[in-house]
Amino acid sequence: MASSVHHLLFLIINLLIIPTTLLSQSIIQMPPKRHRITDDNLYCDSWRFSVETNDAGTWTSIPSRCVAFVQDYMTGDRYLSDSAAVANYSLSFARGVQIGGDGKDAWVFDIDETLLSNLPYYQAHGFGSETFDEASFDEWVDLAKAPALPASLKLYKELQQLGFKIFLLTGRSEHQRNATAKNLLYARYNNWERLLLRYMG
Repeated sequence: MASSVHHLLFLIINLLIIPTTLLSQSIIQMPPKRHRITDDNLYCDSWRFSVETNDAGTWTSIPSRCVAFVQDYMTGDRYLSDSAAVANYSLSFARGVQIGGDGKDAWVFDIDETLLSNLPYYQAHGFGSETFDEASFDEWVDLAKAPALPASLKLYKELQQLGFKIFLLTGRSEHQRNATAKNLLYARYNNWERLLLRYMG
């Protein structure tokens, strides 16, 4: 009987001690503070994610510590790979749509950084590290030399073959209509249904 009492007492003590020992150990291990501050790639990747999800708020230039990160992203394989992945998912969706044949099946594209790449402009302007200068960007738009994003051009052509009417939407101003249309044709986009620009009234 004494042995049973000792076992029971031992069990109760262990049940009281073990949970407090477990609770004192953190389940989530945060990286040391120095790691969070000095790891530019980690910081910049998180910043990029926040921008892409429209959670970064208003910003006029990229953080100075992210210039190399943005340059590597934009000029390396990652940007084109991301673009191709989005285009492939879009095409997969489009192929599942039953086209009505009544001319009412439409696809809307944005222009800048969707159909046309402004990478040459941003390469010349610090990959976004300089405060955005609208007059300078307007001069770039007027050149009408922005190249197509390859995956977007392929998607555009395949959507047309599927029977979608293409509508183009941009934040560019109405006075840039001719340059925008010229650039789209230069980049081999054609036969869109309508080009909608921002009205400046």
